[in-house]
Amino acid sequence: MSTPTTVDRAFETALYDTSETALDAGASLLASDPSADAELARRGAEFVAAAWRRGWQPADVVRIVRRELDDVHVHLVAALIHAQAPHDRPRGHRWHAQLAELPAPGARPGTDRFSHATAALELYRLLLRLPALESLDASVDEPAGEPRTESRMLGRIRALLAKAEATGFPEEAEALSAKAQELMARHSVDEALLAARAPSPETPGACRIGVEPPYEQAKAVLLDAVAAANHCRAVWNEPLGFSTVVGFETDLDAVELLYTSLLVQATTAMTKAEAVQRAGGRKRTKTFRQSFLAAYAHRIGTRLAAAAETQVTQDLLPVLASRDVAVTGRLDRLFPETTTTRLRGVRDAAGWTEGAQAADRARVDHRPPLR
Repeated sequence: MSTPTTVDRAFETALYDTSETALDAGASLLASDPSADAELARRGAEFVAAAWRRGWQPADVVRIVRRELDDVHVHLVAALIHAQAPHDRPRGHRWHAQLAELPAPGARPGTDRFSHATAALELYRLLLRLPALESLDASVDEPAGEPRTESRMLGRIRALLAKAEATGFPEEAEALSAKAQELMARHSVDEALLAARAPSPETPGACRIGVEPPYEQAKAVLLDAVAAANHCRAVWNEPLGFSTVVGFETDLDAVELLYTSLLVQATTAMTKAEAVQRAGGRKRTKTFRQSFLAAYAHRIGTRLAAAAETQVTQDLLPVLASRDVAVTGRLDRLFPETTTTRLRGVRDAAGWTEGAQAADRARVDHRPPLR
C-alpha cells in the first residue's frame, strides 16, 4: 500500500469537509511542502478534464468560478485549463475560441504559499461538485480539427459591437448597433441562400450563452426571443447562469451577436431612462430596472416574431422547414424534459412603459427579406 502524499492528505482533510478549519489545515499542509506543488497542479488539471467529461466547457467553468469565487480563482482555473489543453482530444472551433479568451498563463496576482494553497483547495472544492451538463460535444456539432476561421463579415460585426459597448454616448451606441445588425442580416441571408441552392450535410450545433445577473430572467426571455427569430431554440439554466442555444452554426453566431447588441441598447436606454426618473425624485431603482428589461424583452420578442413572418419567401420554405425539424430533434435529444416559467417582480408601471418604448426604438428592422 502506497504512502499518502501531501496532496492526498490535504485533499482528505479539506476537499470533502467544507469547514474553514479543514480548509486552513489542508492549506497549511500544502504550504509547508514545496515539493507538492507539481502534483497539486497536475491534480487540478485532472479536475478540469473531469469537468469536460461531465459536459462542461472552458467558458462554462470560468463563468461559474467567477460567479462563486474570486478573481484569483479565475486566474488559477485558467492556468489549469491551459495546462490540460495539450493533453485533450481535438475540439471544435467554439472550444478553441473559448480557450483563446482565457487569461494568459502566469497572469494571476502573486500570493504567498498559504494563500495560493487555500485558493487551490477552494477551487477544487467547486470543481469537484460541478453537476453533469448536457454534452455539446464537438464530435457531434462539427468535425474535429483546426479552429474555424471567422468570416470577415463576422469580424466586422464583432468590432462594431465592441465599439457600441465602449462608447459613452447612447446615440453612437445605437448607430453602431444598427450597422452591426445590417451586416448580420446580410450575412444571414447569404448563408440561407447558399443552403437553399446547395444543401450541406451540416447538422445543428449548440452553444451556451451566459445570462448574467442582475435581472437574468428578463435577459433570458430576450435571448429566447432572439433565438426564435433566428431559427434557433434556447433553454435557460437559471441555477448555473446560462442558456443553451441550439441551431445551425451561422444562426448561432447571429443569435450571440444580436443578443449582445440588443442588450447593449437595452442597458444604454435603461440608464438614460433611470436618470430621468431619478431627476424627478424617484428612488425605486431595482423595481424600475426589472420592469424595464421585462417590457423590453417582451416587446422585442413581439417585433422579431412579426418581422420573421415577412422575411421568408416561398422558395426558401422547404430548407427552413427541414432545418427547423433538425433543430427541434437536437433540442429534444439534449433536453427531453423542460419546464416553462413566468417573469417575476414586474410591477413597476413606469419601468414597463419606458422599456416598451425603448424596444420600439431598438434597431431590429434591418434584415432584408430572404429571396
